[in-house]
Amino acid sequence: MKGNDEFIARLRAANPIQTVAASYVQLIRRGRNYVCSCPFHSERSPSCTFFTDTDNFYCFGCGAGGDVITFIMKIENLTFIEAVRLLAQRSGMEVPEYNSGDKKRTQLKTRIYEMNRLAANFFYTNLIKGRDKSGLEYFVSRKLTPQTIKKYGLGYASDSFTELTGYLKSKGYSDDEINAAWLGGISKKTGRIYDIFRHRVMFPIVDTRGNILGFGGRVLDDSKPKYLNTSDTPVFNKGENLFSMNFAKNSDSKRLILCEGYMDVIAVNQAGFENVVATLGTAITPAQARLISHYAEEVVVSYDSDSAGQKATQKAINHFSDVGLKTRILHMTGAKDPDEYIKKYGSDRFRMLIEGSDDAVNFMLDRREEGLDLSTESDRAEFLDRAAKVLAGIESPLKREVYISRTSKKCDIPVQVLKTYVEELIKKNRRTENRREWKNTIVSAAYKRDDINPEAAEHRRESRAEEGVIRYLLKNPEKCSEIGEQCPPDVFVTSFNKRVYSALLEKLRDVDNFSVSMLADSFSVDEMGRISGIEAKNRELDINSGVFGDCVKVLKTYRPKNADNMTDDDLNGLFRSKR
Repeated sequence: MKGNDEFIARLRAANPIQTVAASYVQLIRRGRNYVCSCPFHSERSPSCTFFTDTDNFYCFGCGAGGDVITFIMKIENLTFIEAVRLLAQRSGMEVPEYNSGDKKRTQLKTRIYEMNRLAANFFYTNLIKGRDKSGLEYFVSRKLTPQTIKKYGLGYASDSFTELTGYLKSKGYSDDEINAAWLGGISKKTGRIYDIFRHRVMFPIVDTRGNILGFGGRVLDDSKPKYLNTSDTPVFNKGENLFSMNFAKNSDSKRLILCEGYMDVIAVNQAGFENVVATLGTAITPAQARLISHYAEEVVVSYDSDSAGQKATQKAINHFSDVGLKTRILHMTGAKDPDEYIKKYGSDRFRMLIEGSDDAVNFMLDRREEGLDLSTESDRAEFLDRAAKVLAGIESPLKREVYISRTSKKCDIPVQVLKTYVEELIKKNRRTENRREWKNTIVSAAYKRDDINPEAAEHRRESRAEEGVIRYLLKNPEKCSEIGEQCPPDVFVTSFNKRVYSALLEKLRDVDNFSVSMLADSFSVDEMGRISGIEAKNRELDINSGVFGDCVKVLKTYRPKNADNMTDDDLNGLFRSKR
């Protein structure tokens, strides 16, 4: 293991965490460190900190943390070995043979990527050279050029139960592997594997690194479901990826166009707009909004104008607002979707439509007017009440003033009257939010289950002392033998902290240039976040030898309680920790 540890130390040195992170998020310098809005949860103010002295990061909002390897594992959804290989490729280093606990999972993911690539080539060849031309005829009828078909790797799955699975089995893949890739299903009656995608045109789903994650398939008749997407697999989660993001990320524009379906995206891209994506059969998710925020500053939403499309647009606006993205809404007349609009009016008119797209505030105000007659006093009052809630949500005072003025003119009331009402609503919302945050803090502290260290709720004092010992060890690695003698792992009370402390002592005895990342092959990504949190939360505390001694004393004098001598509070605390 020592050779691997030395390699990891060199790998980290070749990939400073702030340099790697800057290719995914927008970093802001704060003293000698950097901060950003966390890429792992939605937030409006930056709480994710990158520490330049330790080359680690920690989010004080969601608890994500670790080193550059952990960062890549989380943001790219990779295993430890995959993250190491990606960073090694980035810095021109050769990866040694690495014996890691997640090697089996990594091998399965590699096999699924291989099968997806083979399946994509199989579908494409079938589309172009196969005897059944119905797939090709469909794409031609949709006015797609051969260049576009090749660019997106579009294909066709024949109306066969064994064609693809038989091909993959001939290449050495087992039924279980094909099933894990969601390219084949296993019959409950016969136990045989069959093709999942049949008689469908196929759309490969590709990530930002060029890996084929899965497929979307559209029927060519009236059968249901109309679209069938790869379900969750070890390499794919439809709520975390976007169709055509592999092309959109290379666009020079800071604006991104969000469409509803594959064909809309392909038609817009073919018309000369590289910056276009679509969700994968679901409404936009917070994870997808965060992914978009890595590459764009503004999103133009191009959804259908029916009630379902309007609801989806409202949800998208909320998610984009949470990650600081500006949102504009595309209004099309004379066509039901971008594909039809471009065919009718051309790409220049579509570009003008994008430039003239309305902002999210106008969209929300228009929706508040639906079903009302502003010529009547009662409906006007109802609209003002609805509109005030939208206006109170505008953070910029200047922008809010503009919309207050416009709304007051529309309803023929004094600006100051509406402004006063909106300001009162803002104050009320702040009080409500503060009460909610306080309540959530109290409830979280009392009842929230700690899946990483569940014993900490029952042993708060001892857990804090254990963290103090761990922090002292990290601060004084050269004293590891002395610290281990004064505070052996056996005195630790909580199992997780004991495991961390034991691993640290073992590593520190074997290596000279230690970093927390050397624990990454023994702990999960979430556990690495907790270890980084122990270090990050105690950075400002002066944990000297005296404090260390006090922490050791707390642990050595601890005596387990039994049910006979426990107070009601003790029993309640035990009950909560076991829930």
